[in-house]
Amino acid sequence: MLVKRIRHRTIPENITNSAKFEGSGSLEKFPVKLQQVFHSRGILSADELEYGLGGLISPTQLLNVDKAAEFIFQAVKNQSKILIIGDFDADGATSSTLMIKALTMLGSKDVHFLVPDRFRFGYGLSVKLVEEAALLQPDLIITVDNGIANHQGVARAKELLIPVIITDHHLAAETLPEALTIVNPNQAGDQFESKNLAGVGVAFYLMLALRSLMRSNGWFIQRGIDEPNLAELLDLVALGTVADVVALDRNNRILVEQGLRRIRSGKACVGLNALLQVAKRSAEKCCSSDLGFAIGPRLNAAGRLEDMSIGINCLLAKTESEAIQLASQLDSLNRQRREIERNMLEQANQDLEEYFSHQSGNDLESDGAQQEERPITLCLYDPKWHQGVIGILASRVKERINRPVIVFAKDDSGTTPMIKGSARSVEGVHIRDVLALVDAENEGLIEKFGGHAMAAGLSVEESKFQQFAESFHHCTEKLLGEDSINDEILTDASLTSADFSLDFARELRNAGPWGQGFPEPLFDDEFQIVSKRIVGEKHLKLILQKGAIEVDAIHFFFSPELAVEVGDNVGIVYKLDINEFRGNQTLQLIVEQIELVSPLPNR
Repeated sequence: MLVKRIRHRTIPENITNSAKFEGSGSLEKFPVKLQQVFHSRGILSADELEYGLGGLISPTQLLNVDKAAEFIFQAVKNQSKILIIGDFDADGATSSTLMIKALTMLGSKDVHFLVPDRFRFGYGLSVKLVEEAALLQPDLIITVDNGIANHQGVARAKELLIPVIITDHHLAAETLPEALTIVNPNQAGDQFESKNLAGVGVAFYLMLALRSLMRSNGWFIQRGIDEPNLAELLDLVALGTVADVVALDRNNRILVEQGLRRIRSGKACVGLNALLQVAKRSAEKCCSSDLGFAIGPRLNAAGRLEDMSIGINCLLAKTESEAIQLASQLDSLNRQRREIERNMLEQANQDLEEYFSHQSGNDLESDGAQQEERPITLCLYDPKWHQGVIGILASRVKERINRPVIVFAKDDSGTTPMIKGSARSVEGVHIRDVLALVDAENEGLIEKFGGHAMAAGLSVEESKFQQFAESFHHCTEKLLGEDSINDEILTDASLTSADFSLDFARELRNAGPWGQGFPEPLFDDEFQIVSKRIVGEKHLKLILQKGAIEVDAIHFFFSPELAVEVGDNVGIVYKLDINEFRGNQTLQLIVEQIELVSPLPNR
C-alpha cells in the first residue's frame, strides 16, 4: 500500500507568531488547535463561519437566470407540461426532486421527470433520450445536472419543436448547445462568485429567481396562496452538494449547513429520513459525512445498477411507509453494488500486481512498489466489469497508487463495439483538460467526453483502447511538464494530550460542514499498538497508546498484508471521531494511513 509523505498544513503568512495568532479576532473563542485548523484553511475571522442564509450570493449574479425564470414562469402560467431531465447520480436525483417539488409549490400542475437509464441512453440529454422524452409530449424540457455537452440532443429537441432550458454545473466546451437558455456558473461570461455549485445548487438558485419573479408579478396574491418557503428544500441541496463532492466554498457551506440544520431538527423530507434510517444513521446528529458516505452511495446505487427513478421516487415519497419501502430497495442495491465492487477490485489488484511484478519483480505492496516505478497514468479494462461501478473502482485504484486512473467497461448499446470509461484524477492533473488534449491531438479517437478537474467520463471504440491509453499517458506528461505528481498527505500536525477528549471531538464535528475544498481535520502522531483484531468487512480494530493516553482506532481500508503487530510503534494519520454504541459515546480514531516506525524488539 502506498504510504504518502506527511506534510503539515501551514497558517497564512500574515499570522506571524503565536501571540498574534491566539488573539486574532473572535476566533479566540475556539480551542487553539481549532484556531490553527481554521487558519490553515484560510479562515481568519469568525464572521466567515457564520452560515446564515443572508450570506448566500444573490441569484441575480447567475448568467441567464432571469431569462430562464421568465420562460418557466410563462410555462407555469400556461399550465404547460414541464419535463425535468436529470442525471443518474445523487446530484441528478436531488436536482430532479428539488425542481419537481419547487415547481409544484410555485403553482405548476403538470411537472414530470425522466432520468436516463445509463445502459440504454448513456449520460445526459442524448438524441435517444430526447426521442423517448418526445413520447411524453412535453411543452418544455429543463435539464438538471446535465446538458452543457449535449449539442446533438438539444438539436434533436429543436427539430421536434421542444424548447430546452439547460441547468448544469459541468465545465462548458468552446461551443454551447443551442438551447432556449443556459444557466451554468461555469459557462463563459458568468460572473457568479462561486463556480462550485453542484447541479442541485444551480437548480435551487433558479427556483429562487423564479419565486422572486412571481412575487414581483403578484402571482401569489392573484392566486390567493402563500408564497412558498423554498428553504424547505435545503435538505436536498445539502445531500446533492456533499454527494457530488464539489468544493465547499463559503457559499456551499452555507447551503450544506442550512440543510443539515433542517435534517437535525426533523424537517427533512420523509425519503431522506428513510435513507438515514436504513443506513442506521441518526437524523438528530446528522453531519456531512453521513450524507457523503451513507446516503449518497445508496442513492447512487440505483443509477449504477438499475434506474435512478427509484431514488427520485424515494425522495418524492409523501408517506413514511412508501419512503421506507423504496429506501430499503436502495439499501439492497447498495449491498449488491458493494459485492460487485469487491469482485472488480480483486481483479484490478491482480492486474496491478502483475504490472508491478513485470516492472521490478515486486508487487504493489512492497514498499509502495517503489514510487518511481508507478506509471504516470493507468487505464484498466475488463469486458466483464460492470459499467455502473467503474467510477468507484477508478477511485479505489487511484487512492491506492495516487495516479490518474481510467477504468473502462464494455458498452453494448450500439452497433460498434464501444467501451465507456470513468476517470478519477489526483491533485495537479486536470483530467478534463487532459482528455481535451487527447481529443485535439487524435481526431475521432474519443467519441465523447465531459467532466471536471478531478472526475470525467468518456467513450471510445473497444479496438482503440491501447491507442487511447498511450495517448492519455503522453498528454498527461505533456500537461504536467516539469511538475511531478505530489505524493504528500496534508495533516494538521499532532494533538496534545488534552485534545484527546470527547469535548474536542464534538468541537471539531460542530465546526463543519467539512468536505471537498474544506477538508475535515486530519492529524498525525506516533502510537504503540496495544491490541489489534479484524472486525466486520475486513476492518482493522486497534487500541493505541501515546504516553498516558489509550484510545480506540479503526482502519476501514487497510491492506491485509499490512505488517504491524501488538507492541509495534506506528505512525498514524487519523481523524478524531466519536463512536456511539448502545447510547454510550467513546473517543475513536479513524485511521487514514498507518506506517511501521519501529517493530517490537525480537519480533
